[in-house]
Amino acid sequence: MPSVAPRLMRRTAAAALGLLILLAAGCSEEPAPGPAAAGAQAEAAGSPYWVDPRSDAARQVLAWEAQGRNSDAQLLRRISERPMALWMSGGDPAPALRRARAAAKASGQVLLLVAHNIPHRDCGPHSAGGAKDAAAYRAWVGALADTLADTRAVVVLEPGAVPHVVDGCTPAALREERYGLLSQAVDRLKRNRNTRVYLDAGHPAWIRDPADLVGPLRKAGLARADGFSLNVSQFQPDAASRSYGAEISRGTGGAHFVLDTGRNGAGPPTGDPTRAWCNPPGRSLGVPPTDVTGDPLVDAYLWIKRPGESDGPCRGGPEAGGWWPDHALGLARRARD
Repeated sequence: MPSVAPRLMRRTAAAALGLLILLAAGCSEEPAPGPAAAGAQAEAAGSPYWVDPRSDAARQVLAWEAQGRNSDAQLLRRISERPMALWMSGGDPAPALRRARAAAKASGQVLLLVAHNIPHRDCGPHSAGGAKDAAAYRAWVGALADTLADTRAVVVLEPGAVPHVVDGCTPAALREERYGLLSQAVDRLKRNRNTRVYLDAGHPAWIRDPADLVGPLRKAGLARADGFSLNVSQFQPDAASRSYGAEISRGTGGAHFVLDTGRNGAGPPTGDPTRAWCNPPGRSLGVPPTDVTGDPLVDAYLWIKRPGESDGPCRGGPEAGGWWPDHALGLARRARD
């Protein structure tokens, strides 16, 4: 296993020191930190989210250390020692979720999840699929919620599902069913007292006018969720996403949101937008996961799309979700922290 324990001890000590300093200093009039400063604070204090010691990145670190690639292994710890969401994308969610749930509860940390199994998912590109019908999806969400039980968890619900309705990708005949399924999923997951749920709202380069998402998000159950997510699997800068999210928030009565910062450290790629999104070169890790954001509307910066996993079989990558160690190493090497 990677050398996590010494890092955790250092972070715990740093957190204790930071608390003593805050208590001594009392109230401060300093401005709220931006995302980079917030990320640095989180690194010092320790993340509230669970880190999977058996992730692809963690196993790659072990493999490279065994091969003597110690410098590469050290770089990859920028990914392996940080929390990333577990994607639940079909099949029985219980087996994988039980292990993660037990480990997160034992560590007293929050489990990050993505529910990604809505029928007619993704309208045909690399991540197409989903439950066979509405009944199967309801049963799947129920199994997910039952397995989570009282675990402290954050669930990003169905990335792309609402924006695909707005952009016309989802056929008109299926739209009301989709809203109903999302709304029911919110209700079922929120019956778990420790589960926070965020409906997905795409990103600023997808649905250009954020006002177009307000009504659809409401139909999907936003009022009963904890908020919405932005920039999942994408590369939009934090400032653009925060501004976009604030517009949606104003239209929805103050809804909060979370941002995916896993791969946006170098900003969006250039070129044909229909191709640029898929495994673009030259990208880097963004702000490390934290719930210290300095923004009253932003609940957290999260790594929702797992850095190092492929977007699909483009630019030499494996199938969507496949681990791509060289790509992961590039993201880590170009990171600023």
